Amino acid sequence: MAQTTLSQRNRLPARLHSLLSWGLFAGGIVILLMLSQKLIALDIFPENWNIGLRDVLNEFKRWVVVNRNSHWMFTFFFEPLSAVIDFTLRRIENFLLWLPWPVVIFAVFIFAERIRGLRLAFLMVACLLPMGMFGLWEESLQTLALMVTAVIFSLVLGIPLGIWSARNDMVEKILRPILDAMQTMPAFVYLIPVLLFFGVARVPSIIATVIYALPPAIRLTSLGLRSVSDEMIEAADAFGSTEKQVLRKVQLPLALPTIMVGVNQTIMMALSIVVIAALIGAGGLGEVVLKALRRLRVGSALEAGLAIVFMAVLLDRLSAALAQIERHSIQQFRGYRLFSEKQRGIKVIAWLERGISRVYAFGVTLSVQVEKYLAKTFGPGAGWLYNRADWIVISLFLLLATILLLLLGVQDFPAALHFDISRPVDAMVQWMQVNLYNIGDSGIGTGPLRDFLIIYVFKPLRTFLTDQVPWTVVAFVFVYAAFAASGWRLMLSVLALVLSIGLIGMWPFTMDTLGQTLVAGVICVGLGIPLGIWSSKSDRADQMIRPVLDFLQTIPIFVYLVPVIMLFGTGSVAGLIASVLYAAVPVIRLTNAGIRSVDVALKESAQAFGSTWLQTLLKIEIPLALPAIMLGINQTIMMVLAMVIIAGLVGATGLGLEVYQGFANDNLGRSVEAGLAIVLCAIVIDRITQQFARKASQAANIN
Repeated sequence: MAQTTLSQRNRLPARLHSLLSWGLFAGGIVILLMLSQKLIALDIFPENWNIGLRDVLNEFKRWVVVNRNSHWMFTFFFEPLSAVIDFTLRRIENFLLWLPWPVVIFAVFIFAERIRGLRLAFLMVACLLPMGMFGLWEESLQTLALMVTAVIFSLVLGIPLGIWSARNDMVEKILRPILDAMQTMPAFVYLIPVLLFFGVARVPSIIATVIYALPPAIRLTSLGLRSVSDEMIEAADAFGSTEKQVLRKVQLPLALPTIMVGVNQTIMMALSIVVIAALIGAGGLGEVVLKALRRLRVGSALEAGLAIVFMAVLLDRLSAALAQIERHSIQQFRGYRLFSEKQRGIKVIAWLERGISRVYAFGVTLSVQVEKYLAKTFGPGAGWLYNRADWIVISLFLLLATILLLLLGVQDFPAALHFDISRPVDAMVQWMQVNLYNIGDSGIGTGPLRDFLIIYVFKPLRTFLTDQVPWTVVAFVFVYAAFAASGWRLMLSVLALVLSIGLIGMWPFTMDTLGQTLVAGVICVGLGIPLGIWSSKSDRADQMIRPVLDFLQTIPIFVYLVPVIMLFGTGSVAGLIASVLYAAVPVIRLTNAGIRSVDVALKESAQAFGSTWLQTLLKIEIPLALPAIMLGINQTIMMVLAMVIIAGLVGATGLGLEVYQGFANDNLGRSVEAGLAIVLCAIVIDRITQQFARKASQAANIN
């Protein structure tokens, strides 16, 4: 009885606090609405508050154009840097294109087998062959060369900066907001200043790729080094190691798995900008996608998009395997070389594995003979040479194969192996365009859906946010949400960021974009959470949904933008559909992961007390999975904002259209202002949702 009374006393202040908070929120909105009727400055963001950033940037652009050929900054920095990058790219690309196609495939096969085994090696072959079968072998190698060059420069810059950040807290504090801005700034915005300093060619596309892909390398190198235990460092110091020895022999080896995750993320981010970089002359698969888009050839765009997907899988699996290379070298983790250990009793598989073992035994014998020959020829002083006899054998084999194939005239992927999927895909899209517009004159189809979204969703929401709601009310909503999420410090930061959007003259365009983001976010959450719950409750559903999610997350956005345009036309609806397809993935995945991670004992206890599956879901699983779900919502909103410019390319209004038109009209100031507004909006929403996710996590731990 006493315990019940105490619970009621604790609940009453909490309810009173909640009512007071909502009362203050409603009261603040009412007061601002009343004041905005009297003061025009509180209703429409004053134009005279604009700080004139656009004029400054355009003036700077004119100065660059005038001084590009004479100023020391270009003569001694930008031009030499451009020459180094161009030299590196051309040598890598020429070498890859010179190699016969079987040698490229076999080299990747051997490399994958050496670091992870036959299963990965055959997966790599399965990824490489479709690139040639689609008739895109040369374009794929051009993209691979661009990727390798961009990743090399990203790691050369990122790993030292990550080491510096890990060893200096002040550097880490300075780099953090810069990296945040780099990751939230739309990649499209990088293109204009890069073009300004480096011109139009593949070099500026590599520079833009490096800028976009650099943050993961810095962040995860710093994280990996900071996660090394103090005891290990103190032990190394106690044995007399210098600071450089501790870094080289203790910290870097222990941080290597985390650093390799950073390398993996750098590769994936570099690949994600391939199509956008093609706009400024990157070439390769991105150029094929863009040409197909301009001609509305969905099949050709899909072929190039699938080639990019296969390259993403190849680079992702290889870089992930490199992070685990030491674990693979331990014999007990090998098992069967090709098949699963569960299939050990099957005679055919056992026979195949014995044949594979004989091939490996022959290779080992050959390596031993080469090792003995090298030891006899060079003596004991060249141990580093004959200890790598297997790699010498492989290199000699690849060299001889290259010479033989070049003499036979085998270099390009043979046309006889080409496989065309573009025609059936184009035919299917055309059929959908005709037959799904208004199915049987029933009022159901892509056309009625498009009209409904435009007339009853986008137009009213845009009018409401841009014309009817005072800017002070919108700012108050964000500021109050920040205060509720984390307190005064976040509230003041959000206030400064929201005001900055108006000060650069982007308030009405931001409200337009905010409306589109809200609609896309609500649809993503409305679809994503039920799908995530379903996949968490059914392994079969999870197996069905997972490859679809992998496909949507890997394929370039432009590829599924073409059928969306053909079905829904240009405009905000096409941008909305593309945003939902692109951004719904995180909330599905993280809802699934969050519910699956709930302790089984808690669910069994709830069921033992008579809870139905729905009660268990609503009262146990979702509350405990709420931090993961909130993180998924956060990531979904960020991805919707990343789609803003892509939506602008297909006629959607708002900040995306401003960035694109500034790019098309060579207006640096307009594009940068719109890009900054997207960044500021993303940071505001990101900080607020992250703090709410943290509060949900704390509440779940307390419960």
